[in-house]
Amino acid sequence: MSGGEAIPDNPPADREPPSELESGRRLRRLPGHGGRHDLIKDGVGWGLTARLAFQSLGVVYGDIGTSPMYLYASTFSDGIKHDDDVLGVLSLILYTLTLIPLVKYGFVVLRATHNGEGGTFALYSLICKHARVGLQGQPTIEDEEDEEDEDQKNEVSKDAREMASRLKSKLEDSQFAKYALLVASMFCAAMVIGDGVLTPCISGVYKLINKASWFPSEEEETVVGISIVILIGLFAAQRLGTERVGSCFAPVMCVWFAINGGIGLYNLLKYDPSVVRALDPRYIVRYFSRNGKEAWISLGGVVLATTGSEAMFADVGHFSVRAVQLSMCVVVYPALVLAYLGQVAFLTKNPHLVADAFFKSIPGTLYWPVFVVAILASVIASQALISGTFSIVQQSHSMGCFPPVTIVHTSSKSPGQIYVPEVNWLLMVACVAVTVGFQTTAGICNAYGMAVVMVMVITTSFLVLIMVMIWKVNLLLVVSFVATIGTTELAYLTSVLYKFPQGGYLPLTFAGVLMLIMYTWSDVQRRRHHYELHHRISPDEDSIGAGATTHQSLSRLPGIAVFHSDGDPAPLHGIPPVFKHYVANIPALHSVVVLVSIRTVHVARVRVEERMTFSRVGPPEMRMYRCVARYGYEDGRRRSGESGHVAFEEMLVKVLMEFVRANAMGLELVEEIEVIQRAWDDGVVHLIGEYEMIAGEGSGFWKRLLVDWGYSLLGKIVWRRSGPRVFDLPCSRTVRVGMTYQL
Repeated sequence: MSGGEAIPDNPPADREPPSELESGRRLRRLPGHGGRHDLIKDGVGWGLTARLAFQSLGVVYGDIGTSPMYLYASTFSDGIKHDDDVLGVLSLILYTLTLIPLVKYGFVVLRATHNGEGGTFALYSLICKHARVGLQGQPTIEDEEDEEDEDQKNEVSKDAREMASRLKSKLEDSQFAKYALLVASMFCAAMVIGDGVLTPCISGVYKLINKASWFPSEEEETVVGISIVILIGLFAAQRLGTERVGSCFAPVMCVWFAINGGIGLYNLLKYDPSVVRALDPRYIVRYFSRNGKEAWISLGGVVLATTGSEAMFADVGHFSVRAVQLSMCVVVYPALVLAYLGQVAFLTKNPHLVADAFFKSIPGTLYWPVFVVAILASVIASQALISGTFSIVQQSHSMGCFPPVTIVHTSSKSPGQIYVPEVNWLLMVACVAVTVGFQTTAGICNAYGMAVVMVMVITTSFLVLIMVMIWKVNLLLVVSFVATIGTTELAYLTSVLYKFPQGGYLPLTFAGVLMLIMYTWSDVQRRRHHYELHHRISPDEDSIGAGATTHQSLSRLPGIAVFHSDGDPAPLHGIPPVFKHYVANIPALHSVVVLVSIRTVHVARVRVEERMTFSRVGPPEMRMYRCVARYGYEDGRRRSGESGHVAFEEMLVKVLMEFVRANAMGLELVEEIEVIQRAWDDGVVHLIGEYEMIAGEGSGFWKRLLVDWGYSLLGKIVWRRSGPRVFDLPCSRTVRVGMTYQL
């Protein structure tokens, strides 16, 4: 990682502490805090890239890698009616596989990562970084400088600059556009999470139901039961972490792709090498001319060749861009092309076997070994969207669009490798419910196709905005991108919408429920943000004292009061409203008051000397300070044999004294140090703000429904995760201060 400006240990008293976004960026530039993405970006660590590419095979590509098992059966559900139909479908598959997974996701979408993370919210946050379209904040000065530098580096043309400026202005001036972008991000994220439910069902169940010949058809319930046991085992393994899971699954997927490529090449040479003529796009035209509406409907089966493409972007945070590109270009794409060519070569001689083309095309002596690997690959196929779901939930929460959840970082080398227990078990329950509810895979395939294509279309829409406004790509290239990839995806979308009654409603139902949760949480959090900004009090003695009751002055109590802010933004710009509420009801303050805001930054560890930054609140005689404490996700917040709160309190007082020594002189320094030392000897009290959100007077029915019922219900479910519980604060020295926000 390149060197850069470090966060000063003791910023001047008149300087505001850096914002959370700014501090995160600065920490990421510090030597020794680099992640995988920085190493790859700087052009070093190719050994690491190769290892990550190998691991990505077991996590990212299981879904798209198992599509050859059922694609032709889904496309030709009524059998092959014309000899050239298989060539028309093969041509569709080859061009779709090249345009969407390889070109769009492999070389275009992966360029649009934000801080090394992928997914819809990464695209949304990237747009918000370069334009004031976010509902909760504005881009920082550093963002604008980055944009300017990018322009100079790429030598952007004047026309591209003007077009980007016009688009940026229109987005910033349109309130509808701001809400549309946020809602589209939520919808796409919800659809990907819905994919996380459907993928294990279709991949883990499909071949067990259709190929387990040792079970008679009337005992299909037994097969479903076995599938459920396998699904439960898969979700139970998630706690091991992406690195371990990927390392275990990657060898299996390597064998699987080798089998697909090898058998495909064998069938191609044995049955009909001339099927490569399907590279001629005229076979697509003839296929549609010959079959009309039936050909259009069959697109719902062809699109299954792209399932799992969105996982390349959603899971990139677990690995790196170059690792995902390397595995795609070297292993996955060539193996899939050979697999599809080989199956069509087999079908030209055996069209009546289209319902089971994959397994019937396996040479007899290899059948059972391939079958065993196929079952393992089918189970592994679920991993891509499960890992992607974890990343998307984390991004949604960081954007204020998802309730608090437990984020477990499973690797010290990559901040993107995470495990979310609550989401994992909820996904498992949903997968089991879908498997039991559908019993067969026909409806699940219809549902899955709709989820995949909708995510692709929304991603393309966001990508066009990024190409024009941020990358400032030539208009001709943008039009070409939309005309080829955009129209292709829209064609597939119209086809899968036709199957809405046959199961396509399922992902929309999932997305609707998730969107309701995300929008409710996001909207109330945004209202809370504005409430705190409008009701904060300025850090001066008169404003602080104004909170006390009339004709009373603030009394000072012995000891240190650590007022936790619950990670709210207000303490970085003023004093939170709950502090005024506390003073108004208890007109007394401890001799030393520290307003603490704890931040978890996107690095493994933060150096001890950079962990806490202080600034003064009010005049020196008030003895009030603001502290921003930054911790990496692997920082140990306690010493061996010591309670977490003890280590935190000792560090807090130590850094506070260092700050005072650097910003005070003479008698003032001596007096202030004595006050702090005496307060430390008297003990520390922790005050935690707790908040209740209610709709304000005169609110309409929908606002009351949203705030008083929806948010209140979510708050009761997740209340145990609110507040700074990371230090196991002692109950005897913890005071909770409740306040009601009338939004």
